[in-house]
Amino acid sequence: MENSKDVPREYYFEKFREIDPVEVSERTGAKFDDNRFILEVLGHTLYLEWPEFKLVPVDNNCPKTLYDFKMEIIAARFLIEGRFVPSSGQFKAYRDLPWGELYDANFQGRCIKRFAYTFGYKIDLYNKVALRLGGVSLRQSDAGYDYALFPDMICRLLLWAPDEEFPPSSQILFSDNIQFAFNAEDLAVVGDILISALAEISKNV
Repeated sequence: MENSKDVPREYYFEKFREIDPVEVSERTGAKFDDNRFILEVLGHTLYLEWPEFKLVPVDNNCPKTLYDFKMEIIAARFLIEGRFVPSSGQFKAYRDLPWGELYDANFQGRCIKRFAYTFGYKIDLYNKVALRLGGVSLRQSDAGYDYALFPDMICRLLLWAPDEEFPPSSQILFSDNIQFAFNAEDLAVVGDILISALAEISKNV
């Protein structure tokens, strides 16, 4: 997948209009019906109309973060260039993904540290928020959840509360098939979207 940095979203929307929906559906697994793709994103259903790009939520409880301009670009790039490959069941840290080491310093600050300090002091709140975004609880860390970015493409967020010696900490892992759907730069945006959606929901809990 090409580098998306500084490329205007209109570029992706134009590319989106040129796609073959049948080919895209076969390549990505995204359902296509009645001139729209049906996307399952973090526990919410979104309609992506084709050929005129329009991303809209099905339910009123969907966080706005999941259909703003960042998610528009992520959805467009997945359908234009990505593909679904079954996972082996393994998870990888960001730095272990192709090109991840190059962007890891940015990812640490933009996603991992932000996540730790947003919810590390509010574990009980986070547990409530995670369930509202389709999180599946894990027996890992003080508060661990798997989130389905798209079906069978998982982002694993692990959170540890602070103690007397250490501040809160976190880790973000990805199912090993996600590298076929997105490049490392895209996944930094994905992490940003996920944390932003959690923060948005937390304001109404």
